Amino acid sequence: MALFHKKEKVPAVHQKINWRKEATLLPGYIIIFIWLIFTAAFLIWILAASFSTTPEIMQGKVFQFETGVHFENYAVAWSQQNVARYFGNSLLYSIAGCFFTILISAPASYVLSRYKFVCNKIIKNSLIIAMSVPAVMIVLPIYAITASWRNAPDRLIFTVLMIFFRVPYTTVFLLNFFQTLSRSYEEAAAIDGCSPAGTFWRIMFPLVQPALVTVTIFNFLGIWNEFFMALIFASSQKIAPVGVGLLQIVNSMKYTGQYGALFAAVIIVFLPTFLLYIFLSEKIIAGVTGGGVKG
Repeated sequence: MALFHKKEKVPAVHQKINWRKEATLLPGYIIIFIWLIFTAAFLIWILAASFSTTPEIMQGKVFQFETGVHFENYAVAWSQQNVARYFGNSLLYSIAGCFFTILISAPASYVLSRYKFVCNKIIKNSLIIAMSVPAVMIVLPIYAITASWRNAPDRLIFTVLMIFFRVPYTTVFLLNFFQTLSRSYEEAAAIDGCSPAGTFWRIMFPLVQPALVTVTIFNFLGIWNEFFMALIFASSQKIAPVGVGLLQIVNSMKYTGQYGALFAAVIIVFLPTFLLYIFLSEKIIAGVTGGGVKG
């Protein structure tokens, strides 16, 4: 007869608060609190404005809702202001950019971290230098190069540019994570007859999943919020992402005057990044801090 034992509850250990240490951190807490209050008030005002009319916004009565709550602002923004098209374009650029960036950067960072060869250090330093170069300094050479791609669709050109701009950061980010992995995994795989490529995709690649999730989120946000390069290479209404699309909506306000729809468009564009932070914040923290722990 099997015996079942109840697990004893381990009493929670409560650490005493070091009030002297907390007092030294008080100025930082105050600054963060003020920033949170300002940000929350700003977002709440935009949300209220997205349900208001243009006269209410102009008169500063967004919280009074004298004429009711106007959900139609979102329908107007989504259809008449072409937010649906901008949203779809940004979603396409972000998903394609994240996928191909990982496809390029993950093998590159693995090779740079696990194998020693002549140009290893030069490539690492080149990636770090590439990260530090502002886009405004290289936009003219890039424009001259892409101008020669006459038969390439503009949508494809912008997607390729987003991938190339994210590859240096992604590769450097993943380097440290691959360096922390034990070489016993590769030795065991080699004994079993697994090729180096198979070892990477079947064993090493899944082991850095937290880092992959984190860097993919950062890449998604970076591509989604891209404005400067999009303004130059994807400015037409057909292929414009959300950043350029919002600018076009703002410019059209002088003719339409639908400011409620404008703020509704802002909420729609902001929603994906907000949801990513809300539901994946723990994964982001785990991915950022995980590289500092040796395996």
